Amino acid sequence: MTVIGDRAAALPTVCVLAGGQGTRLGSLTEAMPKPMVTVAGRPFIDWVLLRLAADGFKHVVLSLGYLGDVLAGHVGDGHRFGLSVGYSWDGPTPAGTMGAIRKALPLLMDPVPVLFGDTFLESGLAQVVAHHRQSACPATMSVIRNRGRWDTSNALVADGMVIQYSKSPPPSAEWIDYGFSVLDRHVVASSSASDLGVVMEDLAARGQLSACCVTEPFYEIGTPAGRERTEMHLAAMSALSPGPQSDLASR
Repeated sequence: MTVIGDRAAALPTVCVLAGGQGTRLGSLTEAMPKPMVTVAGRPFIDWVLLRLAADGFKHVVLSLGYLGDVLAGHVGDGHRFGLSVGYSWDGPTPAGTMGAIRKALPLLMDPVPVLFGDTFLESGLAQVVAHHRQSACPATMSVIRNRGRWDTSNALVADGMVIQYSKSPPPSAEWIDYGFSVLDRHVVASSSASDLGVVMEDLAARGQLSACCVTEPFYEIGTPAGRERTEMHLAAMSALSPGPQSDLASR
C-alpha cells in the first residue's frame, strides 16, 4: 500500500472512523452502516466529507467495518466531494478505534488527524491541525466547554493542556472531547491499545495531550436524539445556503 496524499501538502490525510455498528439507532442500521443513515436529505457521510473539503482537506481514508462495502460503494474515490478517498478495512473482528487507526497507518501521513464518522463539526478542523503542529505534544485533542449541555463532560483542561480525560471524570470536569484529534504517527505505530480513548487518557496523565479549545457546537448521529438535533441543524443550514445543498465550501 502507498500513502494517500502528498507529504508536502499543507494538510495531512484524515482518518475517518466509520466502522461501528450503530446499534443505538435501532432498525435504521440493520441494513446500512451508521454513516449512510439519511440526515437532511442525504447520507450523513456526505456532510462529513463535504465539511472536510470545505476546510481545505484533500485526502481522506475511511476506516470501515460493519457493512463497509455499502459505504465504499456510495463514496467511491471521493471525487464528487472534492476529495481523494482511500479505504482501510477492520476485517472479520472489530479492531477497536485505535486498532482501526493502526490498520490504516500505511495510508496515512504524519501527523494523523482522526475524526469520528458519526460527527459533524462546525469549528475549522484545519486550525486544530495547525495547533498541533505548533504544540510540543505528541497528540492534540479538540475540546469544547460543555458544562453538561450536550453530554457528560469528560475532560479537565488547564493551561492549554488536557490534564485528565476519562469516561468516569470528576464532577469538576467542564470540557468534552469535540470528536477530532491529531496524533503524531509514532504514537499510533507504537501503541498496542485497541481503544483510542485509553491512549488519550494515558497521554493526558503523562502531560502529553495538548488541548485545542473550540467554541462551535458539535453534532452527532450516534443516538436518535443526536440524529434529530443534527437533522434540524443541517436542514436549516442547507435552507440558508445561497448555493446548491452540496456546496458547503461557500459557507
